Amino acid sequence: MTLDTELGAGTGQRAGRKEWLALAVLALPLLLVSMDVSVLYFAVPFIGADLAPTAAQQLWIFDVYGFVLAGLLLGMGAVGDIFGRRRVLLIGAVAFSAASLFAAYSGSAELLIAARALQGLAGATLMPSTLGLIRSMFHDAKQRGRAIAIWTAVMTGGIALGPVLSGILLEHFWWGSVFLINVPAMVLLLILGPFLLPETPRDRSRRFDLPGAVLALATVLTVIWGVKQWATEGFAVGYPAAIVAGLLAGGLFVVRQRTAADPMLDLSLFRSRLFSAGAISNAVAMFALVGNAVFLTQYLQAVQGLSPFVAALWSIVPSIPVSAAAPIAMSAAAKVGRLPVICAGFLVAAAGFVTMTQVGVDGSLAVVLIAAGILGVGTVVVLTLAAEIAMGSTTPEKAGTVAAVVETSGELGGALGIAVLGSVGAAAYAHSVAAHLPAAVPADVAGQLKSTIGEAVAVATGIGGDAGAALLLVSRSAFTDSMTVVSICGAVVLVLAAGMAAVLARTTRQVRPEPAVLTP
Repeated sequence: MTLDTELGAGTGQRAGRKEWLALAVLALPLLLVSMDVSVLYFAVPFIGADLAPTAAQQLWIFDVYGFVLAGLLLGMGAVGDIFGRRRVLLIGAVAFSAASLFAAYSGSAELLIAARALQGLAGATLMPSTLGLIRSMFHDAKQRGRAIAIWTAVMTGGIALGPVLSGILLEHFWWGSVFLINVPAMVLLLILGPFLLPETPRDRSRRFDLPGAVLALATVLTVIWGVKQWATEGFAVGYPAAIVAGLLAGGLFVVRQRTAADPMLDLSLFRSRLFSAGAISNAVAMFALVGNAVFLTQYLQAVQGLSPFVAALWSIVPSIPVSAAAPIAMSAAAKVGRLPVICAGFLVAAAGFVTMTQVGVDGSLAVVLIAAGILGVGTVVVLTLAAEIAMGSTTPEKAGTVAAVVETSGELGGALGIAVLGSVGAAAYAHSVAAHLPAAVPADVAGQLKSTIGEAVAVATGIGGDAGAALLLVSRSAFTDSMTVVSICGAVVLVLAAGMAAVLARTTRQVRPEPAVLTP
């Protein structure tokens, strides 16, 4: 018996035109929530000039949205399961619109940070509800797979479009316009949603697990904050301490879910190797995708010398083949099974990392774009099928919580990608700079050059002349060397993940229990 049979491929009532129109409506909040992760890439300098935030405030303006979003996904997924996903989605749309207006017209850095946090809270109600409603609307596994493929393409496309749309708006309007674009789309959702989206029944017998939600928030918030700060700011005692505190909170969360009368998360889901494989695969794919994106952005600007907006335009190029990856993945999975295609996706993504090792300081821009495209295709294949496996392993009643697990695993994987690959790259960069700098370079200048490629470019440009050009070449060569090291590490991780998927594909032969068996 194959994995497709286990997940009930091709069974269930088929969706009609109304459901597909509803999917188009669901794409609106998903696109905006995913765009808001990256829409501030170009707006931060304008915000800095207008609101004069401190360095710490500027960091929080950028990061608090993602932190709050990731920390509340599990809790809000459970809220949707209990009170009705359409209801929660529409309430979240109102809240997201209000928070966007608040952000657009914030008169101080403190108010903008608060508005971004409210956007994260509202976004956490939207993302699990969209994927959970897909599980409720598409009962036929093949149709559900296509719908999830579209969901994945919209999510990844939003992240890629955010910087470009931000750059276009900032060419003509003030920085608040990057938030105002959310409002018309959310209004359209509020108009069409009640007519096209089905309401899931309220579970009046189930109570919301508030202590569990607090522990989940504490776990994700502190772990992601500690990991990102450690990667970007360097070692400080508080960062690993935050990670340890988050892991302890996670342990308490597990204990709470085992003992609570109405647990927020059904831990028995993780007894299914298929569900666990889906969550882990999702995390590993985001680890590779986000970790590489950090280096790709710096390469285009610091090594190729492109302006931020031009770099953002070029970064769309790899998205062209990526847009076809999700439907191709579902088509291939229908023929050979999901786990074999996930294995292939990991190997394709690993090939992208291998291609990235050929990027040189004087190399063609085409090489890095091709490498990023190959990596993107492979990871989107994995993300699509990982989400489909996870959503097919649960009942429609639990879909919101399971969707939140999928998205939370992706957030954690992305944070680890920044931390692990970022730390490896920083160490490799500093080592390469130290090995190639002339001995006559003053110690303070050498220290600045070894810090980051951005700081090195600024220092070398300030020195100017032949000396500045020589130092610039050293720093750029060191960065491409660090990209090679990072790419090798990323390829190894993905090959190991492919091996995990291959082993599971060979050993998974039994029919999956019905979802009701997994529900206590």
